[in-house]
Amino acid sequence: MNNNSYASDTAQARQKMENMKYEVANEVGVNLKKGYNGDLTSKEAGYVGGNMVKKMIEQVERSMANK
Repeated sequence: MNNNSYASDTAQARQKMENMKYEVANEVGVNLKKGYNGDLTSKEAGYVGGNMVKKMIEQVERSMANK
């Protein structure tokens, strides 16, 4: 894998994570906005992060079940 391919894959992964963050925040009712979100409580931020992890685990489990 060359550096350009790695950089492209990394950028795509970051974008997917960013999209998931906003999707999950919307699902759980946390008002996440583009840019600075320092006004979120620790509970709200943890709720978004925890649900992102849960969603990623579910995706991996589905992926493994289909192999």
